[in-house]
Amino acid sequence: MACPNLKLPLTEDMARSLVCGQRVLLSGPVFTARDAAHKFLAATGPDNPAIPPGLIGGAVYHCGPVTIRDEAGRWQITAAGPTTSSRENTYMPEVIRRYGLRVIIGKGGMDAATVAACQRYGCVYLQAVGGAAQVLAEAIVEVAEPYFLQEFGAPEAIWPLQVRDFPAIVSIDAQGHSLHEETLAASRQRLQELLAM
Repeated sequence: MACPNLKLPLTEDMARSLVCGQRVLLSGPVFTARDAAHKFLAATGPDNPAIPPGLIGGAVYHCGPVTIRDEAGRWQITAAGPTTSSRENTYMPEVIRRYGLRVIIGKGGMDAATVAACQRYGCVYLQAVGGAAQVLAEAIVEVAEPYFLQEFGAPEAIWPLQVRDFPAIVSIDAQGHSLHEETLAASRQRLQELLAM
């Protein structure tokens, strides 16, 4: 299967064309978001002037990056590994709906409600490689001033990033398929087979 370089933000048609198991390279704007940000986003809406405008129809990365300022005062990301996405199950369907997200990036998959929201609204979940935080940080080419830094703290702030050739795998597509659920089902079936021997 080809590994396309996708230009963010994705259109709905492009998001819906991706399929589970497909490797992709992402280039363009991505916004980090963890627990505090998801709770806030689920409780407000896109008309709130505090919302980063590029977030609407955009890409969210479940990540609490390690950040520093360089000698010129510019933000740098030294590590950007994915956070376990299931932490955001409570908020994710509503955040997808309210902001028209096309891409979620994280690790470990998400629940059935998020799979259904991806299918309904045209969003995909991409698996980033866990344990490769420094390698993934190399794909970040620009870091803008964060949102909610004072309110949420550095790991929970919303960091606007520009990425180039960020590697990921489609593991929940907009047709309602989840590699995580399929793998779990296959594992359970194999376990039953082994136990029956």
